[in-house]
Amino acid sequence: MLDAAKWIRDGKVYKLGRAYEAEMPMFGQRVFALRIPGSPTGDPFGKNKLIYHDEFISTEIGQAGTQFDGLGHIGIQLGKDGDKTEMRYYNGLTEQEIGTANGLTKLGAEKLKPIFTRGHLIDVAGVRGSMWDAGQEIKVADLRAALQRQNMQEADIKEGDGVFFNTGWGSLWMKNNDRFNGGAPGIGLEIAKWIIDKGLAITGADTWATEVVPNPDKDLAFPVHGELITKNGIVNHENMTFDDLLADRKHQFVYVFTPMPIKGATGSGGCPIGIT
Repeated sequence: MLDAAKWIRDGKVYKLGRAYEAEMPMFGQRVFALRIPGSPTGDPFGKNKLIYHDEFISTEIGQAGTQFDGLGHIGIQLGKDGDKTEMRYYNGLTEQEIGTANGLTKLGAEKLKPIFTRGHLIDVAGVRGSMWDAGQEIKVADLRAALQRQNMQEADIKEGDGVFFNTGWGSLWMKNNDRFNGGAPGIGLEIAKWIIDKGLAITGADTWATEVVPNPDKDLAFPVHGELITKNGIVNHENMTFDDLLADRKHQFVYVFTPMPIKGATGSGGCPIGIT
């Protein structure tokens, strides 16, 4: 953390998360609905006649909008269909051990500590000069080309750091949600191995999966999630926005995020920030 703090030079703070709203693109049948029960919610209190608003939100709290995947979000089935003793999560925990209707008994979001680490933005859209398309896989060669363009050294990316990918796909957000949801560019197993070998703590992107969708190998579904989260405990932040960082040509920053401590949750909403 102290090493990361040395990166703060001008004290500028950047929001890296998007606004949560009902119309935002979401995977599958996920939903985000906000209601204010009565308006105002509370009748006047006291002689000063204070009134107030409350909100009721119904959503997959850790898996909608700018979303942080916790360690209990992704598992891999190793046995027969329906055998919960062979559905494995991080640290070998099984569905039988952790899965309940009232939340995860282990690996819940409340176990995650605040993250304060060095972040490296890999602007692969900048290298190409345009948005990447769904199904296009970012390779290590693309990462290195972006680093060269940004006058950054691969050796500067240290154990415990985070890497974040700008593909340009985020430009579709709230403008063409159907296309945004229909697939995504992103990293594949080659980059996943690079991340693991580097000993990084977190990755993320301006897309809804961070990894490439569909995977070039049609037999695989979200294999990067399995490699990073389930097998290596490397968390993932999706649907981020890097527009302000890019406008200021800031590719290295301090990434800060505190997952909401919701007991048994699979992930977390909230707004990550970058500090330069």
